[in-house]
Amino acid sequence: MAVHKRSYRSYAGALTPAWSRFTIITRYAFKNLFRSKMLTAYFVCCFFYPVGCAAALYLNHNLSFLSIFKVHEIFAVDADFFLHFLGVQSFFAFILMAIVGPGLVSPDLANNALPLYLCRPFSRAEYVVGKMAILVWLLSLITWIPGLILFLIEASLSGAAWAWANLGLAWGIFIGSAIETLVFSLLSLAISAWIKRKLAAGAALLGVFFFGSGLAQVINAVLETKNGYLIDLGNLLTTVDASLFGHTDVVNARISAGSAWIALIAACVFCVALLERKVRAYEIVVG
Repeated sequence: MAVHKRSYRSYAGALTPAWSRFTIITRYAFKNLFRSKMLTAYFVCCFFYPVGCAAALYLNHNLSFLSIFKVHEIFAVDADFFLHFLGVQSFFAFILMAIVGPGLVSPDLANNALPLYLCRPFSRAEYVVGKMAILVWLLSLITWIPGLILFLIEASLSGAAWAWANLGLAWGIFIGSAIETLVFSLLSLAISAWIKRKLAAGAALLGVFFFGSGLAQVINAVLETKNGYLIDLGNLLTTVDASLFGHTDVVNARISAGSAWIALIAACVFCVALLERKVRAYEIVVG
């Protein structure tokens, strides 16, 4: 449209609320996320174990089924049950994070697309939150959401007295899953921002956990200490989960729950610092 005609008008429609603009990044990323049939198939497989647990809870209260074995219950629904469930789903969440996470930030950096994002009404923090929300939603769908559904199923079968007496298990499921989701999301975004090749970033994510576990064992064996666990993210998360479900034996075998919490918080702060350093519209290279 020719400017000299002065027939153009500015946009007069409704504006997107400032607090929710980061969801635009999340929404458009979700559209492209499940175009991969392999990723879709794996995501569906992540729900097999929760569905199996739900069926087991039903059979555990089915009198006709229990009468065959002449028992009152097949297994106890307690902290061990939900801790094992969280461990299995955390493994699926880790693999899902290693698949999805490396492709969130690295393509934007490799193709110099960050200026296109940040020249719009997006701050760097909103860009990171928008990308991280993708992982938060995906990991939540396979960790604490099915975990709390299982808790509600057992509460409906065992009664309000069981639910009230075991309310701490619900908090353990949510908090344990939340800290794992936060650590996985920040770590994958930080590595994706610093390693621009998707496959290399995925390998680096796996290396952080497996190399950290091996290095921790070496430090513990050579120095005859337990402080090596402070660099093993897998053991830190396991220690925190065990403390939430009252398994003091697991905590005492490694490090204290307080030390594990401090180490995880430090890891999250370090990942945020890496993102703050790398997520910029322009990068100045001194050489």
